[in-house]
Amino acid sequence: MNAAPAPASASGPALSLAAIGRRLDELAADPSRAEAGELLCFGEAVLEHWARARGHEPTDGRREGFRLLALHRQGADQDPSFNACRETCRELAWHYNLLTLEPADAERLQRQRMMTLVAKHLYLFVSGKMETQKLGEFCCSSRPLRTRVDSGDGAGSE
Repeated sequence: MNAAPAPASASGPALSLAAIGRRLDELAADPSRAEAGELLCFGEAVLEHWARARGHEPTDGRREGFRLLALHRQGADQDPSFNACRETCRELAWHYNLLTLEPADAERLQRQRMMTLVAKHLYLFVSGKMETQKLGEFCCSSRPLRTRVDSGDGAGSE
C-alpha cells in the first residue's frame, strides 16, 4: 500500500466527532470535493477519539504504511468486537491508494464517492461503539443506532 500522510496533530484530534460527521455529510452530498488525504485524516481522527475514550494515547506508529491501520490495531486491543471495522479501515486505505496513485483515472469520482462512504461508515461505527459498547458483537447496523442517526440525533453528537 502507498504510504499515507503524517498525522495532522500529535496533541489530539482537531475536530469533534460531530464536526467530522457533519463534514462527511457535506462531502457525501458533493463527493467531487472529497480529497483522499482529508478523508484518511478523518478516519485517523475518529480512531484517535476511540483511543482517548478508552484512556490510551493514540499511536503514531504505522502498519502496512498507514497510521490508520496501526490505530485500528490499537483500538482492537482487548476489545475483539472492535475488529468489526477492520475491513472498513483497510478499504479506506485502499481507496486512498487508488485516488493518490491514479489521480487522473476515469473512475475518480466514483472512487471519491466510495471513499467518502467508507469514511462515513467508520465514523458511524466508532461513534456508535462509544455509545453502545456491545456494538460490533453482532452487526454495526443495529436498528436503535440507525434510528437515532436517521432522526438527526446523530451518533457522536456533542
